[in-house]
Amino acid sequence: MPGVLWVSLGLHALSLAAFLARPGRWRGPAAAVALNHAFLMLAAFRPRSRLLGPNPTRLPDAAARRGEIGLTFDDGPHPDITPRVLDILDAFSSTASFFCVGERARRHPDLTRAICRRGHSVENHTESHRYDLALRGPAAMRRDIRKADHTLLGVTGTKPRFFRAPAGIRSPLLDPVLAREDLIHVSWTRRGFDWADGSPERVVRRLLRGLRPGDILVLHDGASARAADGRPVVLAVLPELLAALRDRGLRAVSLPAAFA
Repeated sequence: MPGVLWVSLGLHALSLAAFLARPGRWRGPAAAVALNHAFLMLAAFRPRSRLLGPNPTRLPDAAARRGEIGLTFDDGPHPDITPRVLDILDAFSSTASFFCVGERARRHPDLTRAICRRGHSVENHTESHRYDLALRGPAAMRRDIRKADHTLLGVTGTKPRFFRAPAGIRSPLLDPVLAREDLIHVSWTRRGFDWADGSPERVVRRLLRGLRPGDILVLHDGASARAADGRPVVLAVLPELLAALRDRGLRAVSLPAAFA
């Protein structure tokens, strides 16, 4: 369990003891507990924070020295977009990790298997992609995450190794759940906001600005915004991004390959 949770539990215990000793002076203990909860909520909404447990935002140093970039896609698979993403990756001899939603993988099992067959990895992005996952108790989180694991294992034959929370919002209670399910939470170095921004040019700029070997990038094959011409933004961004990586001597790889 992350150290911050032990501190939080200790603070709650001390506040309770102080209240029981002097019930008339309840404002101090109540304020301490309220501030503690506000701090935990702030940490939960910082996807790259390590306060709530291990949370790689970059690839290992060995991968960085090899000039690798961790390329990841969230929210799929999508029957129209994902196959075209796979074709673009093939054209650039690149691999990636797809954080798939369990119920979507179950609807499109052949496509999910194709992701693995073409050299990429399928990782856990929960069973139902509920944004309120961080507000649920440990048992409910475990059921959702475990169901996605079983779904993806059943479809692909490989158990996911990595997990990413919907929108990166993490519950303070998530880390112990992931430890029991043998999953590693991973976020990113930078994201392009391709799920919201219809400008491929701006998305590419965000991804390339300050780019270094070992960075982890996130795009969306399952929830891409649309460009002015109606095309999913990710399909306009990906060729330009991969060409820029190639020109800089960098190579996009999946997370299992980089962390091997």
